[in-house]
Amino acid sequence: MSRSETRSNARYCIVLTAVSGRESADRLADSLVRNRLCACVSVVPGVISRYRWQERLETAEEVLLIAKTSCSRYAEVESFLSREHPYECPEILKIPIEAGLPAYLDWMRDSVEES
Repeated sequence: MSRSETRSNARYCIVLTAVSGRESADRLADSLVRNRLCACVSVVPGVISRYRWQERLETAEEVLLIAKTSCSRYAEVESFLSREHPYECPEILKIPIEAGLPAYLDWMRDSVEES
């Protein structure tokens, strides 16, 4: 099992990533939805992140992206973000959705199906 795989039986997931500015956030969010990789991407400005980078403690104001997709599209989302993200080592986290409103999950499925 690769590091990016999980043992969950979930069909849908949330993908989290953060960027330094609104322009990058909007560009990534628009591309993810336009290319049907994600059904929806919520853009949350004003997130304060504290982390260690290159042995220094850092604090940064970031924009959090909360992307909703199917687990079957996760590898494509991860690949896209790895390629297009402005950070050298971007946060790309997959969180399985174990349950949700059936109508919303159906909408998610329909939104990310390849036509």
